[in-house]
Amino acid sequence: MVETILIVLIVLAFLFDYTNGFHDSANAIATVVSTRALSPRMALAMAAFLNIVGAFFTTRVAATIGKGIVPPEAVNERVILAALLWAITWNLATWYFGLPSSSSHALIGGIAGAGLFSAGYRVVNWSNIGFKVLMPAVWSAMLGLGLSFAFMVLLSHIFFRSNPSTVNKLFRKLQVLSAATMAFAHGTSDAQKTMGIITMALLAQGVIHSFNIPFWVILGCAVTMGLGTASGGWRIIKTMGMRVIKIDPIQGFSAETCAASSILLAAHLGMPVSSTHVISSAIMGAGASRRLSAVRWGVAGNIMVAWVLTIPGAALLSGFYTLFLH
Repeated sequence: MVETILIVLIVLAFLFDYTNGFHDSANAIATVVSTRALSPRMALAMAAFLNIVGAFFTTRVAATIGKGIVPPEAVNERVILAALLWAITWNLATWYFGLPSSSSHALIGGIAGAGLFSAGYRVVNWSNIGFKVLMPAVWSAMLGLGLSFAFMVLLSHIFFRSNPSTVNKLFRKLQVLSAATMAFAHGTSDAQKTMGIITMALLAQGVIHSFNIPFWVILGCAVTMGLGTASGGWRIIKTMGMRVIKIDPIQGFSAETCAASSILLAAHLGMPVSSTHVISSAIMGAGASRRLSAVRWGVAGNIMVAWVLTIPGAALLSGFYTLFLH
C-alpha cells in the first residue's frame, strides 16, 4: 500500500513538473520569439536544455519547499496529494486562459493550505512564508521592474544616436545570450520545487530518514522540466511577448538580463520566487522606460490580480482538497 501511494505521489509530482515547464516556457523565450531573435523551435530547444542544466546548480530552493513551509513530521500523503492536485489544476487553468501566473506560489499555497486543514494553524511555518516567499515575491518583482527600467534608460542614452536597424541587429544577437541566461535561471529556481516535494514524499513514507535529495530525483525533475519547456505553452508566450507591450530587441535584452539576475540571487538565497512575476515585471519596466502608455495596463492588471490571488486561493482550495481526501 505504501509503495502504491508513493508511486502515485511521484507520478503526480513529475506531472506538476511537466506542467510547470510548459506553463513557464514563456519566461525564457517570449521576448526572444516576439522579436524574432530566434525561431520558436530553436528558442524552445535552447530553453529546455538550459532548464535542465540550471536544475543542477543548487538545491536550496528545494529545501525551502520540502521542509520550510510545513515540517516533514507533520506531512502525510493527503497533504502532498492535495497540494499537487491543486497546483496541477492551477497550471492548466491559467495556461488555458493565457495568464502568466506563478506555478511556484500555487504549490506553496497548496502545501500551506493542505497542512493547515490537515494538522492545524500551528503546523505551518508562517514566518518562512513571510520572509522566504511573500517578501521575496515583492522585492524580486520590484527589482526586476526597477532594474529593467533603469537599464533600459541607460541603454537608450548610450544608443541614442545610433541607427535603429543597427541597434536591432546588435540586440537580436545579444538577446540570444540573455534568453539563455533566463532559461538557466528558471532551471535553478523552478525545477527545485518538485525536487522538494518528492523528497518530502519519500520522507513522509519512510523511504529516507533525513531531508537529502537523491540524485535520481534531481535528474528526473530536471529532465521533466526540460521536456515540459520544450512542449511550449504558446497561449502564455503570446500574452507575455505580444499583449503586455510590443517588444523591441533592446527591451527584450534588458528585461531578460535583469529578470535573470533577480532570480539567480533569490535561488542562491533559497527563496522560491516566481520567475513569472519577475520576467513579467521586467518586461513592464522595459516598456515603461519609453513611455507609460507603451504598457497595456489592462492586461498587466489582470496578471497582477492573478498574482495576488494565487497563494490565498491555493491555500483555501488545497485545504478543501485535503478534507475531501480525508
